[in-house]
Amino acid sequence: MLVALREVLNDSITIITVKHDSSDQENTAIALESTEGQVAIDSRFYIASGYESRCYEELKKAGSLLRIKSPHRMGKSSLMARVVNHAEGWGYRSVILNLEQTNQKIFADPEKFMQWFCATVGKALGVRVKTEEYWDDIFGANDNCTDYFEKYLLEGNEQPLAIAIDNFDRVFNYPEIETDFCGLLRGWYERSRSHPMWGKLRMIIVHSQEPYAQKDINQSPFNVGFPVELREFTMAQVQELLTRHRLVWTDAELSQFMDLIGGHPYLVRSALYRIASRDITLEDFLRTAPTEAGIYSSYLMGHLKTLEDYPELGEAMQKVVVADAPVRLRSEISFKLDSQGLISRIDNDVTPRCLLYKLYFRDRLGGN
Repeated sequence: MLVALREVLNDSITIITVKHDSSDQENTAIALESTEGQVAIDSRFYIASGYESRCYEELKKAGSLLRIKSPHRMGKSSLMARVVNHAEGWGYRSVILNLEQTNQKIFADPEKFMQWFCATVGKALGVRVKTEEYWDDIFGANDNCTDYFEKYLLEGNEQPLAIAIDNFDRVFNYPEIETDFCGLLRGWYERSRSHPMWGKLRMIIVHSQEPYAQKDINQSPFNVGFPVELREFTMAQVQELLTRHRLVWTDAELSQFMDLIGGHPYLVRSALYRIASRDITLEDFLRTAPTEAGIYSSYLMGHLKTLEDYPELGEAMQKVVVADAPVRLRSEISFKLDSQGLISRIDNDVTPRCLLYKLYFRDRLGGN
């Protein structure tokens, strides 16, 4: 089999080829899984994060706060699901809230959002909604929400309560809610230091970014607790996934694969799924991946639309992908591109996160 990889050298693309006997690529029957969404708890294709055992230990601590961060499709929600599953195994009560799936009208004002938050947590715990009984217009939404938890959801039950909030980033689009809600969670974390009842609460925040300009660091939950920032798979972890997919590659083929997409979990698992399914050969994958004829077409076009919708980001990304060396951008622009997972930081400069992005966006953003 002829395997090809495009390497960018200055402004040219050099094709490197490696001869490989197709008989080595025989794949025995295996039950493959869709690569969309969370990886199932019992999946044989799940690769544990190095942080995983530490997350379990932290969650056992009174009043703990875990902050799981990474760009989209890097495994945040899958790790969160496993942490919550462990908590349930210890007898904890648990609730998972996904703000991405929350109705738009809930974000109309802070009062409505806080009532929704209390009611949704209670509903998930199987208790009757009693927001009217604990809400007093004389006090603010944060005070009422705190009373609801303290006097209704925490009091009288010795089981710890683990609340995981997925896609927390959505809150950042609503400044009034962001200020109040972030202050509320930070306040609860601080209360747990001196109030045993609040020590029963364990919080998990899952997000792709943080507020670029924090209004008050003393009202933020993003500088306390235990931070987890997920990284790409290592070469050894990708090799393990190859084994689990019953794929046998040479070291040269694996290196070319990693050179193109790095260890991005979604990109890696999607490619191995399609190759193991025999929908595409490794040779064709390496050739077409950076194009809209490849398996990442929808994924890449989604990022492209964002860059086109926000021209300042598009212009900055164009500078990054046409450069032969790391580029210095304004800090806010670097922050936004990093949050999308499109770049990697080298000191105060940035480069494309992987060769796939360099090739695709250099072509589509008019950087040839």
